[in-house]
Amino acid sequence: MIVDIIAVAVTFLAVFAGAWFVGPYLHRVFTGQRVFLSPVVRPIERGLYRLSGIREDHEQTWVVYLVAMLAVQVVSLLISYVIFRIQDHLPLNPQGLGPVAPDLAFNTAVSFTTNTNWQNYAGEQTMSYLSQMLGLATHNFLSAATGIALAVALVRAIASRTLQTIGNFYVDATRAVLYVLLPISIVAGLILASQGAIQTLGGYPAVHTLEGATQTIAVGPFAFQEAIKDLGNNGGGPFNANSAHPFENPNGFTNNFEIFLELLLPFGLAVMFGRWVGNVRQGVAIGGAMAIVLIGAAGIAAGAEQAGNPALTRAGADQVSSATQAGGNMEGKSVRFGPIQSGFFAASTTGTSTGSVDSSHDSFTPIGGMVPLVMMQLGEVTPGGVGAGLYGMLMFAVIAVFIAGLMVGRTPEYLGKKIESREVRLASLTLLLGPAVILGFTAISVLVPAGLKGPLNPGAHGFTEILYALTSQFANNGSAFAGLTGNTVYYNTLGGADMWIGRFLFVIPLLALAGSLAGKRTAPAGRGTFATDTPLFAGLLVGVVLIVGALTFFPALALGPLLEHFQLAAGQLAH
Repeated sequence: MIVDIIAVAVTFLAVFAGAWFVGPYLHRVFTGQRVFLSPVVRPIERGLYRLSGIREDHEQTWVVYLVAMLAVQVVSLLISYVIFRIQDHLPLNPQGLGPVAPDLAFNTAVSFTTNTNWQNYAGEQTMSYLSQMLGLATHNFLSAATGIALAVALVRAIASRTLQTIGNFYVDATRAVLYVLLPISIVAGLILASQGAIQTLGGYPAVHTLEGATQTIAVGPFAFQEAIKDLGNNGGGPFNANSAHPFENPNGFTNNFEIFLELLLPFGLAVMFGRWVGNVRQGVAIGGAMAIVLIGAAGIAAGAEQAGNPALTRAGADQVSSATQAGGNMEGKSVRFGPIQSGFFAASTTGTSTGSVDSSHDSFTPIGGMVPLVMMQLGEVTPGGVGAGLYGMLMFAVIAVFIAGLMVGRTPEYLGKKIESREVRLASLTLLLGPAVILGFTAISVLVPAGLKGPLNPGAHGFTEILYALTSQFANNGSAFAGLTGNTVYYNTLGGADMWIGRFLFVIPLLALAGSLAGKRTAPAGRGTFATDTPLFAGLLVGVVLIVGALTFFPALALGPLLEHFQLAAGQLAH
């Protein structure tokens, strides 16, 4: 147990150190400055612009930026859908897998386009190698680059002094792929392959077991897909077991390395924000608020799982940590990782929008399972997805300075720009959209017969399975309580709408806010200006994030995991 805690601490330190170096690099990339990769990448970048007719120096208003972003997403979604539907007629399908069903193909195409990577299928039994590489892995890069581009646009607007534009989506997304996602993924893929993650284009081999039976082993070109899956906060694993599968996540080192990849860019973007606005402490305040919630959540999840399941204790199971066993609640967990590592992974994968899992969240204790649910309901901002976490947290920052402005009786300011009624309305709209959609869709699903057919468990846990699924899809996370049967026409269709709204309807007021801030002149700080680069502001920001989440979702949590917790403690559940 002590070794696991030390590994968690070392991983967090590695993330913070890596973010400190990655942040300035991101700033130079997206401001067009020369970086160490420029001699190799810059000619490729210029060639892509010439080939596609993109004018690198052409700036876009927030409306044009939005239209360009949506156009790319729609086209890529349609291409993926077609690939899934006709994969039986395409190459790199040695298993001879048939076409994906229309509703499942739609759900999957929307899922990977929106960076959700929700999977209502078993990857090794549904998707060909070509579908995995061209239809899915391509989205892992594009969707992550889209999130980074949107964050860069908002940061550019906040940092600008007189601009009426917020950049060029095509340029921002291209640089995100070429300078950031692709090179890091290549290095990370080599590291994972060296540790035993599978990377092959060969067919599924048949092996003989010790009992004399024949077993088919699913393999594929997945080590490098695993790298971008975690780095880009995508989460969709090629195997049904996701990062619990030894071919994706072979050992304790790779488990912590994947957590490192999940957290690196979200915290790096916070440092980039500080560098861009000319005050690194601004970025540290944002990143510090993210880290406080994440570390606290990881501690609660790990502690709840290490404490064990009361029902198993009453049944006589030994859940005490010893030299021969990790102890705690080991249901749904790999012995390679144990409760502490699994709780840490769960908080990290849902604190970001990654959604990959190294254990079954459905088998967690009620409090342990509530942690990843709440992390998503907070808005995926602690630290959130690549790009999405930063722009989501900046929405909370606008609300926080508005509250601070009310306290001191003057117009709120953020980095010298007055936050007026238009900005507050836009920020509030982005933050209220999630609760409205998640709770609304959950209410519908527990009332209609098609929705009630989904959960495999009765009572509070079944309600949590529905709530978790619709929260995960709106938050573009993709993890699941596996007890929900999601591969139905109802949940495929509703889930597709949930994911699309959570990703793209959300960004309309976001980019409108960016356009509003871009044209505002900055004013010098006065005696009444509330400093936003201090621990006090970081604490206020944490409070706003937690209060908004608690007020909007607490009644639903009381009907789900909290009720189940008290029932389990009272001996009313066998769990």
